[in-house]
Formats: sequence, structure tokens, C-alpha cells
Amino acid sequence: AGHGGKDPGTVHGKFYEKNVTLNVALALGKMINDNYPDVKVVYTRSTDVYVTLNDRGKIANDAAADLFISIHVDAIAGTSATATGATTYVMGLDKQNSNLDVAMRENDVIVMEEDYSTTYEGYIPGSSESFIIFSLMQYAYQEQSMDFAEIVQRHYTRSTPMRDRGARQAPYLVLWNTSMPSVLTELGYMSHS
Repeated sequence: AGHGGKDPGTVHGKFYEKNVTLNVALALGKMINDNYPDVKVVYTRSTDVYVTLNDRGKIANDAAADLFISIHVDAIAGTSATATGATTYVMGLDKQNSNLDVAMRENDVIVMEEDYSTTYEGYIPGSSESFIIFSLMQYAYQEQSMDFAEIVQRHYTRSTPMRDRGARQAPYLVLWNTSMPSVLTELGYMSHS
């Protein structure tokens, strides 16, 4: 579940992204446990607590996870508040860098962490150069991650009326140190009624 604790994520009216993502993560985990009892689900958080982006990857790595899924809800302010649909991301940079602003907004939460420049090995919030360097670190699992991201997107469009915004690349820090296929999925837009 994305965000949590002191990091509310997107806030729209009385709705907090951290609560939506936690409820979805717990429901997804229950569905997996009910339908695939041999699969062990490991949560990076199962309550409203703050877990650093780095620690989320560490939890997955320590559990020797086969797959990492980070759950989020998008939002756009202003004239684009009518945006709809679901998007699933893998670590990388798209050819137009159009996802850079979204990733920068999500990544800037690291300033809430103590000594983030050491933890994230020199990452500078707001620096496009930092994003490029970190995106190169995850290429080992990029093809498998993209395959899974495309599966997620197909299921969104088959099971919901949501618009398919596609499987894309973006430099999300939550994905940078995971040692397995990893995706970040945006379930839709809290900024759209």
C-alpha cells in the first residue's frame, strides 16, 4: 500500500490516498490468499504507518519475494481534473519523459526521511539526472516487470469501466532497489468524481 502514516499521499475532499491504497492492498492480499493458498503475501504495511520508500524494497528483498506491487491512486489538479483511467509503471524512463513529473511528485516524499541523500545514494529530489541514474539500476527485471504491468492493465480494462492508460516506464524510487519484477500501479484518479 502506497504512502501511510505522516505521508497521506493525494488528498481529495475527505479521501486520503493512504487509506484507499491500504484497503485495496489488504483486499488484494485476501483475494490472493483465498485463491492461491500456496502464495505467501507479504505487506510493506498493513496499518496506517509510514514506511520509507527504501524500506519497502528492503522488505520485499528480505522476504525473497517473486513480485513487488506498489498500489497508488493518481490525481491531477486544475484543468486536467477530469483525467480518468488506470496506469501501471515499471522502473525506467519513457521516450518522451512524460511520466517524469508524476514520478518526481511521488519520489519527493523522501524528504520526510532522515539522511535520505545517504540512503538513496546521492539522489536529489527534483533532479532529472538523478531519475535517469536510478532508472538504469532496475533494468535486470524490466522485461518481466513490463510483462506483468501489461497483464495488470488488461485485467483493469476487462474487469472495470476504467480507461486503459497503459503500462509505462517511470523512475519511481519505491521500485529502484527491489530484486524482483516490480510494478507501481495507479488505480485511477482521486481528483475525478
